[in-house]
Amino acid sequence: MKNVKVIIWGLGAMGSGMARMLLKKKGVDIVGGIDIGAKLGKSLYEVVGVERGDREDVIVGTRDEVITEQAADVVLLCTDSFTAKAFDKIKFILEKKMNVITTAEEMAYPQAQEPELAKQMDEIAKANGVSVLGTGINPGLIMDLLVVIMTGCMEDVESILSRRVNSLSPFGPAVMEEQGIGLEVAKFNELKEAGKMTGHVGFPESINMIADAIGWKVDKIEQDMEPIVTDVDRKSPYGFAKAGNVAGVAMKGWGYVNGGQKLIEMDHPQQIEPEQVGINTGDYVIIKGTPSINMINSPEVEGGIGTMAMCVNMIPHIINAKPGLQTMLSLPVPRAIMGDMREQICEDSKIVK
Repeated sequence: MKNVKVIIWGLGAMGSGMARMLLKKKGVDIVGGIDIGAKLGKSLYEVVGVERGDREDVIVGTRDEVITEQAADVVLLCTDSFTAKAFDKIKFILEKKMNVITTAEEMAYPQAQEPELAKQMDEIAKANGVSVLGTGINPGLIMDLLVVIMTGCMEDVESILSRRVNSLSPFGPAVMEEQGIGLEVAKFNELKEAGKMTGHVGFPESINMIADAIGWKVDKIEQDMEPIVTDVDRKSPYGFAKAGNVAGVAMKGWGYVNGGQKLIEMDHPQQIEPEQVGINTGDYVIIKGTPSINMINSPEVEGGIGTMAMCVNMIPHIINAKPGLQTMLSLPVPRAIMGDMREQICEDSKIVK
């Protein structure tokens, strides 16, 4: 079998990290890179900071130059957070008969907020014999799939609390803007009141994924956010908050199920450089039921490398999957790829022959 062929669309912090990760793997080749501005026309190896060696060069190009019919087995799309914004790109890739894995948070479970677009993507993917998946560290694993997995050893579930205390430092400029990093508190509150402060994207997706998995019906979802104000200057690779300004967001979400019972809670404070002010990061799954679950992982699973790894490690699963829209509930559980990626591809998969 030929090597698995991958195109990366968006060579920012996440896309570049995925490229570096893939270049360490066996049985896979990066055959295209897409970006804008100064990166266009450059070698992908120069952009991501890896020696080319004896590999064939890959020149960063535009969408139309790189996304041609069956140019790759899968495209890693690392550009947007919202399903509506990513939709046209996903449609374009699917119609060129290539599988898609995207970091767009809402795509982890797009039927939660964009059921019509989810239906369209499913139909387009099936018509072209390929599949599409949204995943990452969160949503995609920590605050949803991990919760679902832990219920697998339970007879009954009474309530769920998913908590993630994490660092935003590994993420790029888009995430810094979404979280309001560096804003004055008054500006943050102004944007929040106007509905223009994004904060964490993914609570509706995580809550609906959990509820659908265990058979609860979601009646409504509520969310709130508060600024995390720093008393010292903090600087990350892509963000800066001076003392007195916003260094992160404390997000909360609640899922009301089965006739209005508040049974799912999301608690997600995230900020740049939390260790600088003595904050201990961690991931927590607390489920009341029979038996109850109290799972603690501290420090947190690092978000940057975690997101990159989730996308890379799901490549064989999306190639092997039936055509259509997939989620982390419909595919095999993620696992690290320590051997040749080709060994995880089924003989009857959707790989480019």
